[in-house]
Amino acid sequence: MTALELTSAVAVVGTGTMGQGIAQVALVAGHPVRLYDAAPDRAKAAADAIGARLDRLVEKGRLSAEDRAAADGRLTAAASLAELADCGLVVEAVLEQLDVKQRLFQDLEDVVSEDCLLATNTSSLSVTAIAGALREPGRFVGLHFFNPAPLLPLVEVVSGFATDGSAATRAYETAKAWGKTPVRCADTPGFVVNRVARPFYAEALRLYEERVADPATIDAVLRECGGFKMGPFELTDLIGQDVNEAVTRSVWDSFFQDPKFTPSLAQRRLVESRRLGRKSGQGWYAYGDDAPRAEPHTADAAKAPESVVVDGDLFPADALVDLIRSAGIRIKRGPGVPSSPGHIELPSGTRLALADGSAADTDTEPTIHFDLALDYRAATRIALAPSSRVSEQGLKEAIGLFQALGKKVSVIGHTPGMIVARTVWMLVDFAHDAVGREVARAEDVDTAMRLGVNYPLGPIEWGRRLTAYRVAEALDLLHDEYPTGRYAPSQALRRQAVREEYS
Repeated sequence: MTALELTSAVAVVGTGTMGQGIAQVALVAGHPVRLYDAAPDRAKAAADAIGARLDRLVEKGRLSAEDRAAADGRLTAAASLAELADCGLVVEAVLEQLDVKQRLFQDLEDVVSEDCLLATNTSSLSVTAIAGALREPGRFVGLHFFNPAPLLPLVEVVSGFATDGSAATRAYETAKAWGKTPVRCADTPGFVVNRVARPFYAEALRLYEERVADPATIDAVLRECGGFKMGPFELTDLIGQDVNEAVTRSVWDSFFQDPKFTPSLAQRRLVESRRLGRKSGQGWYAYGDDAPRAEPHTADAAKAPESVVVDGDLFPADALVDLIRSAGIRIKRGPGVPSSPGHIELPSGTRLALADGSAADTDTEPTIHFDLALDYRAATRIALAPSSRVSEQGLKEAIGLFQALGKKVSVIGHTPGMIVARTVWMLVDFAHDAVGREVARAEDVDTAMRLGVNYPLGPIEWGRRLTAYRVAEALDLLHDEYPTGRYAPSQALRRQAVREEYS
């Protein structure tokens, strides 16, 4: 099954921001495009808005004047659904209400030809449920574009329970021909991106609720240590707290209130107070010309130790050994087995250990956990979580050590899994669970998370680097600390861990 031919007209029903964006993508790809909106004159206004954006593309040299003129002749505003009768594809981008979408597609079935592909751009409703009202649900598919559609490359091609394979393939190939990067997925709450991404927000909110750290510090650690482009608090302020919370609650309800998807009371209170983020001028942060900038907690300068003892294996943090040596700090090797989990011992006797899912206060020795980094060489900040047994001198030695490596240091409350590690472990688990349930292939999950939410690394690949065995082990420790089921490793992750252990 090949992509829709360029001679086939594409209709977009619903002319809001997303509808206009999808129409622009199809138009620039070379299709005749018809815009329809139930509200009078909106389709014409949307066509004018698309034309203005194309003019700006010409000014920036991204579209030729000839292509701009040709596009003008292919874009029309339809006064009724009847004018969509000869379209080869109709994409819906109307109100996110099931009955509204069902009625629309029932009406379209009476208008379009039998071989017309019908698609919804829904982000929160079931593709299967929308198609359930149709006589021919086999030709119905989800085409979930990300906003802004002309700029973001990802399109989730969602097969409902009754979607024919040929329809899904045609939708996939068409999106690809439009210059997008499509990924296939089954109809599941949140599809790929909104399902797998939930821990990125949920763990930050939980850490805030436990008063482990403030939003600015959590955001800074995830950016500067974890490698994420934005922290979850600033990102939800950008998305809109009401929008983000609605997606979270929708996924949670759709999974029958599974504890892994539990929403945050702190975010609920923010929405209730109408502190919705940038659009309201206040969310987790204040916005406006005179708004003070929230700064992360950063430790004062401290003196680095002259020498440390490295005992055992630091695994993902092995790069620290070379960094410490390059900083002119002497390294002695301890008696630990090289392949066993290790630590860095400071002159005061305090141990520095990579976050492993347990609380620092469970250690018999004074221990400071340090957070996971995407790349310890490139990271500009590190988080430290000291146990109650750690002396002031021990903490100063730890701060001075990482400062000598060129890192800013944020001291947070001791908590199992800290910030980056806990977030990444959960993302890895959610990704494996999606693959194990055949929501999408592993490579499509990673592609979706890199392109859809700009993660620095796909969670499946991140899991390979950390090893599924160690991720599952860390989550088991977290589950011991929080025995609610939220952190229990998925069966898919456990199976992968067993395969790795015995391969």
